Amino acid sequence: MKDNNSNTIRVLITDDSALAREVIKDIFRLTGDIIIVGEAADGAGAVELTQKLKPDLVLMDLMMPIMDGLTAIEEIMAHAPTPILVLSASLGDRDVNNAFAAIKRGALDVMAKPEGFATETVSRCFASAIIEKVRMLARIKVIRRRPSRSRGVPPSGPKSVEPHRILAIGASTGGPQAVMKIVRSLPADFNASVLIVQHIASGFAYGFAQWLSRESTIPIRLAKDGEEFLPGAALVAPSNCHMVVAGGRIKLTKDQPVNCCRPSIDVLFKSLAQEHGGSVVAILLSGMGKDGAEGLTHIRQRGGMTIAQDEQSCAVFGMPKAAIAMDAVDMVVPLGKIPLTISRLFVSRN
Repeated sequence: MKDNNSNTIRVLITDDSALAREVIKDIFRLTGDIIIVGEAADGAGAVELTQKLKPDLVLMDLMMPIMDGLTAIEEIMAHAPTPILVLSASLGDRDVNNAFAAIKRGALDVMAKPEGFATETVSRCFASAIIEKVRMLARIKVIRRRPSRSRGVPPSGPKSVEPHRILAIGASTGGPQAVMKIVRSLPADFNASVLIVQHIASGFAYGFAQWLSRESTIPIRLAKDGEEFLPGAALVAPSNCHMVVAGGRIKLTKDQPVNCCRPSIDVLFKSLAQEHGGSVVAILLSGMGKDGAEGLTHIRQRGGMTIAQDEQSCAVFGMPKAAIAMDAVDMVVPLGKIPLTISRLFVSRN
């Protein structure tokens, strides 16, 4: 049964550690709007309780007996689609790889369990972060939707005729799967540089880059300060660093967050507009807030091509919506058609 209070967020906890479940419950007792409607000690229990209780969000551990979290996520998304937040045991390669495998199967986001989690020693920072994350993700509707038709937004002025040499991608909540779909479609001989800013929990950027690279025909890795960005390869902004371009090289900075984000999509897009203008194709994907919208405006004004993911294919339409409202977008395109759009844009100019 759903709670009569529409502001209440109903959460199902899945973790084989009883202590971990108690720690999470203690955190949510500090709120007035998040309630625990059920607990499961394995993936099979999570699948059953999700169908029975219809929670607003599932907190999912991955390494569990009987049925692991990855299998449970597949079952939930197939039969009772529900927002899922994965709590990763650590930032080790195996756990990070599993976390991105979970996103591929339908989980919306990941967080790392802090040190001391199993001993009830949880920082205020983690408690605040998970509360904020649950409130945000629980509002997302994870339903299957029919793809929509793309539509163009008339450009504000004439476009540059210079070749497209840079593909810039910005994404936030709901973005990892979208970014994956795009980079996986790029051919091995893609003759442009790819720069990616993905808002993701601190410490997961390296695993995100590895995950993308395994699925792509072009090499993808974390960006390094001072390196060149070359055609046929993709660079991902590291955790807690802004990524900008200057003089044909990558510059990583610890400047203040922009739009509460570091790395910020706006920071990258503005630097690309200033240095490369019409040679840039910039894409803004699913995400909360407005990061990237102003940067798209700069790129469009300098003659670059700007694309926003459409509402129907977004997990969260916040960032693309903000960009469209600012008249920063040349085309609004469903995710499934963005790869073809990229192919046409780069082939037509090269």
